[in-house]
Amino acid sequence: MKTVFFGGGCFWCIEAPILILNGVKSVEPGYMGGHFKNPTYEIVCTGQTGHAEVVKIVYDPNLVSIVTLLEIFFSIHDPTSVNRQGADEGTQYRSIIFAEEIEFLEAKKHLVHMEKSKVSNSPIVTELVCVTQNDWCGVSDDIKKIFWPAEKYHRNYYINNENNSYCSVVVKPKVDNVKKLFSKFIRK
Repeated sequence: MKTVFFGGGCFWCIEAPILILNGVKSVEPGYMGGHFKNPTYEIVCTGQTGHAEVVKIVYDPNLVSIVTLLEIFFSIHDPTSVNRQGADEGTQYRSIIFAEEIEFLEAKKHLVHMEKSKVSNSPIVTELVCVTQNDWCGVSDDIKKIFWPAEKYHRNYYINNENNSYCSVVVKPKVDNVKKLFSKFIRK
């Protein structure tokens, strides 16, 4: 199993489309990239901690590749938008990837390809941070690389709240888009 962390707007918007993929063992919302220990949703939402809302993705690379995960990630958020995704605004909504060395190199290659192919007229602003398992498990001295799990009510938020207006208007179209564009990777 491999682990990668994606942030690109509200973590509910990343969690739901990734969760439906074959080969994804788990998706857990949380916080990374900040300078504050044990952050909470309320504190992160102030924009004062430096944390980004992220999801921790544990996946089987034999069933879904990091390249496929990256393609899906970039299809469900705007990597050219600074600290904003739709109506969600603040540093906690920035586009960011935390990945171990091999996945980090793949992500870097993917970002370079996106820039060269001029996917957008605007530059790609996705941050890329190389981490080790010791980093994200909390053994590291670098607090910015530690994964802090979000409160339990954030887990499976879309599945548990499909009728919520935010889920209907913002999350559902992302899930539907992934089902349409990446149908061969959807869990049966």
